[in-house]
Amino acid sequence: MTRSTKLERETDAIQESDDDARGPRGQDAGDEAEPAIFGRRRIIQTIVIVLLLVAGIYILLPKIVGLEDAVAKLDEGDPLWIAVAFVFTALISASYIALFRGIVGENVLHLEWREAYEISMASFAASRLFSGGGAGGIVLTYWALRKAGMERRESACRMVAFLVLLYSVYLVSLVVFGVLLRTGVLAGDAPPGLTIVPAAIAGSLIALFGLIALIPADIDRRLARWSAGYRFGRIARRLITVPDALARGTRTAIAFVREPRQGSLALAGSIGFWAANIAALWASFKAFDVHVTLGVIVQGYFVGMVANLIPGAPGGVGTVDAGMIGAYVLFGLPGASVFAAVLIYRLFAFWLPVLPGFIAFLQLRRTVARWEREGDKAVPVAAEAAG
Repeated sequence: MTRSTKLERETDAIQESDDDARGPRGQDAGDEAEPAIFGRRRIIQTIVIVLLLVAGIYILLPKIVGLEDAVAKLDEGDPLWIAVAFVFTALISASYIALFRGIVGENVLHLEWREAYEISMASFAASRLFSGGGAGGIVLTYWALRKAGMERRESACRMVAFLVLLYSVYLVSLVVFGVLLRTGVLAGDAPPGLTIVPAAIAGSLIALFGLIALIPADIDRRLARWSAGYRFGRIARRLITVPDALARGTRTAIAFVREPRQGSLALAGSIGFWAANIAALWASFKAFDVHVTLGVIVQGYFVGMVANLIPGAPGGVGTVDAGMIGAYVLFGLPGASVFAAVLIYRLFAFWLPVLPGFIAFLQLRRTVARWEREGDKAVPVAAEAAG
């Protein structure tokens, strides 16, 4: 008998403690309604907000800050480097799909590559258009996994692991490149507010999630025994589900890192996602003959991406653009060229995946309907077998 890995033990613990019984696809997840944010009214509202934000950031902002010639500079871009940026954009989507496929894993839920593509691309587009920090994509992915037959607790765990693994690369990069820039190991301007301060904040968040991972795996059972007979017992058990899910997901993400054989696809996807984004931005800078060092382009990108967390802007539309432009200008790069390069990058990395993502969402709806039909058919078959 082979020794079970930590990742397998973590998965088994979640499955054993889950209240849902695993059943055919669509059977135990019938109560999972399609997320309300993907209703027609919400989509129209989002489109209107996006158009207003785009108009503000790309029409009004250049006039306010004295960069009227920035839009005209787009005609000066080198077509070859713009094509290179486009190629790197394709790698962004491929890395995102690889990360999702690696996180879900065949031993937890079997998904065909076509199904994984539909969920990933629909989620990718939703993360661009709904809420901040990729929240729209997480909501859609959770719904799809539930419809595919994954239990609630396992679905929540995998989504937390997805976020932790993806954004751990982000946080570690802020620490490493911030410190290396500030200490002069990497060339480039190094203002404290763009280097050591973000590095300190990122380091604190890494430590916080390290502490979250220490929450006992059976915290819900311990709390149930301790609160038995008390009025607040039910409330306490509901409240503990959030830190419990965070802890399980964080430990699962750590297990992927500790066991690269099982987590290689997820690790490659998480690193590749950020690397492809930065490479696409680098190619956009080259298209406008902007010379930027490795440390500055990486740190400026990640600092600018913090604006994605600002509430009210769907997917960080406008706020991320302004954040990146402001970060690189503070690093000493020419404003007009930065504006043009960021515009090209955001066009490819942000807007380009939206159309195939929307098509994937329509395909996913049909796939979910098929899963539900398969689940309905499985119920009488299982009843006959039991009888």
